[in-house]
Amino acid sequence: MQFRTTILAGSLMALSLGLAGGSANAQGISIGPGGVQVDPGYRRGYDDRGPPRSELTRGEAARIARREGLVDVDGVDRRGPRLIVRGSDRRGDDISVVIDSRSGDVIDVRR
Repeated sequence: MQFRTTILAGSLMALSLGLAGGSANAQGISIGPGGVQVDPGYRRGYDDRGPPRSELTRGEAARIARREGLVDVDGVDRRGPRLIVRGSDRRGDDISVVIDSRSGDVIDVRR
């Protein structure tokens, strides 16, 4: 009986050590303009993806807005960390696309 207790205690100890070590090696997945990438869970300024991305240009913002249905671009304005692309869709209706200037994510489409 003592032999089973020792094995059970050893198994529980190994399990707890394995679970404790798992959180230190956390990874994530980033989905952005460059596609799906594995985030190693640490930042050192530069990693395997190259230097940190700077803010989007007005041309890049216009291309992202065109994917959301904007045909004619009237203007691109910066409002803090966001870019607002104004224009019209294929029917001539006014449309504004709000884009995060760092990630390129579309935050809102206003028609």
